[in-house]
Amino acid sequence: MARDLRAVRSGILDAVHLLFPPRCLCCGEAVASDFGLCPACWHEADFITDPCCERCGAPLPGAAEDADAGAPLHCDECLAAPPPWDHGRAALRYAGTGRRLVLALKHGDRLDLVKPLAAWMIRAARPLVSPETIVAPVPLHRLRLVTRRYNQSALLARALARGLGLAHAPDLLQRTRATPSQEGRDRDARHANLAGAIAPHPRRGALMQGRPVLLVDDVMTSGATLRAATRACLDAGAVSVSVVVLARVARD
Repeated sequence: MARDLRAVRSGILDAVHLLFPPRCLCCGEAVASDFGLCPACWHEADFITDPCCERCGAPLPGAAEDADAGAPLHCDECLAAPPPWDHGRAALRYAGTGRRLVLALKHGDRLDLVKPLAAWMIRAARPLVSPETIVAPVPLHRLRLVTRRYNQSALLARALARGLGLAHAPDLLQRTRATPSQEGRDRDARHANLAGAIAPHPRRGALMQGRPVLLVDDVMTSGATLRAATRACLDAGAVSVSVVVLARVARD
C-alpha cells in the first residue's frame, strides 16, 4: 500500500512538472528541481558558512585556523560593541541573489519563497536552539502591517518553528510606535530611531519567562532592530536570546 501511494504521488508530481516546469527561485529560469537556483543565481548566492562570528553571523573567512581550534570567533564590531543577544546566524549575504530574494519576499508578494528560504535559515539556526526555545519574529507596527499586508519575518518564523519542531509565538513582541524607515540612516540614527519602539506583548510576553528565545528577521544591517527586540525579550524574563536572519549586510 505504501509503495502504491508513493507511486501515485510520484506520478502526480511528474504531471505537475510537465504542466509547470520547475523554475529558479530568483530569476524564473528553468531548473532541474523545485525550489532550486539556476547556475547564474547560484553563483551570486553568497551563503554564509563557518567560520563566522558567533554573535552576529558575519562571515570570517580569514579565521579558519581559530575555528579549527574550537575557539569562539567574534568579528571586530561585536568585540567593540557586543550585541545583547547570545548567538546569531545568517543564511547568506545581503548581496546579489540574496538581496533580490529578500526584496522579492518583502515587497514583491513572493510568498512562495517562504518555505525554501526558511529551509536555508533552519540549517543556520539549528545549532542555536534547544527543545525549550520559543521562536518569535521581529514585529511590524500595525500601520506598516496594513500597508504591506503581511510580516515577512513572521512568515519565516512560522516556517522555522515548524521545521525545527519548536513553539512559535508570532505576537510575542509588539511595536509600540510607528518608526520612520531605517533606510539612509547611519548606525547611531538607526539605534535612536528604534529606542523604546519594541516591547513584550502585554498578554503574550509572559511566555518568555525562563525560556530561551530565537528571534527571526529577514535582514540584519546595523542590528538596531534586533537589539531593541532582544532587550524587550530580556526585560520579559527570557533566559537567553539568539537571532537568525535570512541575509545580513557584511563588509568584504
